[in-house]
Amino acid sequence: MGRAIVVDDHPAFRASARRLLELSGYEVVGEASDGASGLALAREHEPELVLLDITLPDMSGFDVADELAESPSSVVFVSSRDQNDLGRRARRSGALGFIPKDRLSEESLLAVVGSTR
Repeated sequence: MGRAIVVDDHPAFRASARRLLELSGYEVVGEASDGASGLALAREHEPELVLLDITLPDMSGFDVADELAESPSSVVFVSSRDQNDLGRRARRSGALGFIPKDRLSEESLLAVVGSTR
């Protein structure tokens, strides 16, 4: 399936996202708790997928996605905030899509990334 990283500041969410990605066939090559670490991991491993929280302690997930725009990585945003609260910035980000954290599942992930595999 490909390599993936998870960038989120909540350890419990990272652990559950890792399990879900692995069950979906991804090799999770790293986890990061902030944007700077996530960017470093993405540059080091060039994963096919970056599961990226929008709200990080050091920078916005949008800023991370902007930095990754020229990379081979595809970004899927996750957040506990409602998609309608995210506005135009989410739509302009170049991300494949958005999945609410409480709806992250193999099916929702496939719905977002399935057409790119």
